[in-house]
Amino acid sequence: MVFKRLLGSLGVGGPTVDTVLDPGAARPGGTLTGQVHLKGGDADFDIEHITLELVARVEAEHGEGESEGVVAFERFTVGGGFRLGAGQQHSVPFTVTLPWETPITELYGQGLGIVLGVRTELAVAGAKDKGDLDQLNIAPLPAQEAILEALGRLGFGFKSADLEYGRIGGTGQQLPFYQEIELTPAPQYAHQVNEIEVTFLANPGGIEVVLEADKRGGFFSGGHDALTRFTVGHHDSRDWNAEVDGWIRQLVEHRASHGSHGAYGHGDPYPGHGHGGHHGHDDHHRSGPGMGTAVAAGAAGLAVGVVGGMVAAEVVDEVGDFFEGDEEDEG
Repeated sequence: MVFKRLLGSLGVGGPTVDTVLDPGAARPGGTLTGQVHLKGGDADFDIEHITLELVARVEAEHGEGESEGVVAFERFTVGGGFRLGAGQQHSVPFTVTLPWETPITELYGQGLGIVLGVRTELAVAGAKDKGDLDQLNIAPLPAQEAILEALGRLGFGFKSADLEYGRIGGTGQQLPFYQEIELTPAPQYAHQVNEIEVTFLANPGGIEVVLEADKRGGFFSGGHDALTRFTVGHHDSRDWNAEVDGWIRQLVEHRASHGSHGAYGHGDPYPGHGHGGHHGHDDHHRSGPGMGTAVAAGAAGLAVGVVGGMVAAEVVDEVGDFFEGDEEDEG
């Protein structure tokens, strides 16, 4: 889906821009390819630069509750330095590398409700205009998919996903926000936790997997959140069902002696599980359970089937609606 409009800063008769991404979902740390199609206006124009900007709809917590805004998290200059004649058509192909922490927007082809876009900025004769916006689709890396699939096989169900502004201390997080994938608990854990939240922080060497449990309170103790972290390689071959089940057991059974206000990374560490990955644990609340922004979907192996009211086409429409006129809201 491509959202096009005239370059407003140049007025009627200015050039138009239409960025077309190559079909198929990209992956975190992978390449994004496509072409920027320009059509000249009523006169010749000097195209100073063509820039692609990756933008995301992100939730932020503050004293008055939660709000949503647009965060630009990467920019690429893909062309420029040429004259576009009146009425002339010109195409600029591009290949750019996505950040490793780019959030995933779909699983098995089903949208998760995460809103990402590629916005094209055209600088012409000293004027800049963000003249084109495209939905950006991101599929999970193999290890991310294997972990989510294992959670599904263990009985966890997809609830929602969102992007939270802020950082998770003690991790190698690079972007100013992180993704939370919220899961309903498997039956064997339903008496212990209300939900599980999964965050993937990928990097060239592997993936940090951050798990958070919203625990149920017992008669003698209130509910609180527990946070733990594991590291896996991009091409690890593991018994993922057993590995992930071990992670969940450690998460929900751990009780930190200092309560629920510790800083991440300062809890009591425990020996590594499985294949020597790095592990940390603390009772901590990152930013609160996200409200979720789109599809509520059931999971059988997390092969997501829509049970809520928003389908993929509505998510596409939301990209254009949300990013329209948002320049002053960028983080």
